[in-house]
Amino acid sequence: MVLGQTLFRQVAVRMFDAAMDANVRNILALLEGKPGGTFLDLGCDDGERTLLFARAAGSERIHGVEIVPERAELAAGRGIEVVAADLNRRLPYDDGTFDVVCSNQVIEHLADTDTFVAELQRVLRPGGFAVTSTENLASWHNVASLVLGWQPFSLTNVSRERLGLGNPFAIHRAEEGLELESWQHLRVFAHRGLRELFEAHGFKVERLVGAGYYPLPRRLASVDSRHAAFLTVKARKAR
Repeated sequence: MVLGQTLFRQVAVRMFDAAMDANVRNILALLEGKPGGTFLDLGCDDGERTLLFARAAGSERIHGVEIVPERAELAAGRGIEVVAADLNRRLPYDDGTFDVVCSNQVIEHLADTDTFVAELQRVLRPGGFAVTSTENLASWHNVASLVLGWQPFSLTNVSRERLGLGNPFAIHRAEEGLELESWQHLRVFAHRGLRELFEAHGFKVERLVGAGYYPLPRRLASVDSRHAAFLTVKARKAR
């Protein structure tokens, strides 16, 4: 049984990495922007992907928010204007500062997703847009876990003590807990919930696409985003 779980996790890691690569490509495809614009990455980590995303958007002025000091320092070293801020609270920027705001695998870590989306609306300029990517609670691998009475894969990292709680096939099963409480998953959205959250805050949702389709071929995510592993929404602020 243990050997089978180990082999499953090895396969699962490869599938996850391939799905994440497809997810990043989705983000890049949605980041058409205004050349010379101002870009903000929420949860910019070390800044490597921030620069990739900003180039796709055509942005020249690049900002990031990162709460982990060591990662923020790395991002700043790449020329990104980084601030430390709690994404559950008001952002330290004036109204209408940015043309494009991006966040990848961040919203699921937040307790106050209303404030997060409201702040996207506030700091964007009229006609600007946000691209937000997250895990999908309604992905087939999460649905199957719930049918079996297990934690969905997207909600197994919820403890300071141990990772992979409640799911014997979770990738990080039985590893030590997360170093930072802010890395726990708190809220995971499905396709309709993610769309309606942005619409509730006055955004016009232009696209909502999927990536990864465990355990089936990942190309199916382009046909059925509602059950894909990852979701990415592009939402525009009214002019």
